[in-house]
Amino acid sequence: MSVNDVVKDTDFKMKKAIDFYQNELRGVRTGRASTALVDHLRVDYYGNLTPVNQLATISAPQADMIVIKPFDAASIKDIEKAIKTSDLSLAPIVDGKLIRLNIPPLSGERRKQLANQVKQMGEHTKVNVRNIRRDANKQLDDEQKAKLITEDDRDKGKSDIDDMTKKYTIKIDDAIKAKSDEIING
Repeated sequence: MSVNDVVKDTDFKMKKAIDFYQNELRGVRTGRASTALVDHLRVDYYGNLTPVNQLATISAPQADMIVIKPFDAASIKDIEKAIKTSDLSLAPIVDGKLIRLNIPPLSGERRKQLANQVKQMGEHTKVNVRNIRRDANKQLDDEQKAKLITEDDRDKGKSDIDDMTKKYTIKIDDAIKAKSDEIING
């Protein structure tokens, strides 16, 4: 594999790690109702774990409420059970053919806990990015030892990968700060 291929592959993997982190952040409560809070829920629907957004229309008509309207009325109990067993700490209210989730305001202590959770998730993502860098550098070292690339090419590739790692680490820090500010300031 050429140096450019290793750098491109590393960039792709780091982008995926950042995308995963940003997707995870969507599910963190901020005090306002967001359909992303329930997007990650999996419902045991006829023996298959199915994402709730494939079983129902999800909307946030008010800042403090999420409404879930199942396509199949028979799935309402399954969706209710999935919400109750999730880590959302929300009580579903079944209202005929739909489910309402009232989003209570967050206390100051809970806001701090969520901000710390966001920071921990960010640190975990940084570790993933550094592991991707380590693996790429090892691959470059192995290829140089096998005489597939020169020392200069290896060093240039490592430099590019280090710059990329710094760029993605800054993106993670920015995402942590933005989400923490959103949580703390409500």
